[in-house]
Amino acid sequence: MAKKTLYRISFMCQGQVYEVYANSIAQGALFGFIEIEELVFGERSSVVVDPSEEKIKTEFEGVKRTHIPMHSVIRIDEVDKQGASKISKLEGNNISQFPMPMYTPDGSSKKT
Repeated sequence: MAKKTLYRISFMCQGQVYEVYANSIAQGALFGFIEIEELVFGERSSVVVDPSEEKIKTEFEGVKRTHIPMHSVIRIDEVDKQGASKISKLEGNNISQFPMPMYTPDGSSKKT
């Protein structure tokens, strides 16, 4: 039996870095988005419960497929072993979202 491919996807969402594992990833039908399907989470059989993994598991509960904007993706790795999915705060100046908004919500942007 062939080994199923496993991906680790890191992306930014609302000032936080999400790290999830999935069996399927592709360029989505929606322009500028990637599709992540078959999300994989750790088993609940262990005595120690990781609160950050439980939070992300609850957030994606019942989700068959999610679409992530390409400019929010930090990296996608093909991995051999699954780790813990997690949400962490975006800290430091070495990661920034690209591209930056071309307008501001208050309407003070220049119109050309």
